[in-house]
Amino acid sequence: MENKKAKEKVATGGIVVEAFPNTLFKVKLDGGGSEILAYLSGKMRMNRIRVLIGDKVVVELDEYGGKGRIVKRN
Repeated sequence: MENKKAKEKVATGGIVVEAFPNTLFKVKLDGGGSEILAYLSGKMRMNRIRVLIGDKVVVELDEYGGKGRIVKRN
């Protein structure tokens, strides 16, 4: 069996389009222009990094295509 942490995450850029409660965001991805629902990573919550509409962010995509995790704000 493979270790889940050993798998590499796919990271892509995007722009925040909409902000929802509980640190959820709608992000428009750079490549195909599709929109996904993304949440803030724990380090960004812990350091209280603010993400606003129009910010460029780096998103790690879920391998199943559900949600993404915002790991960096540019």
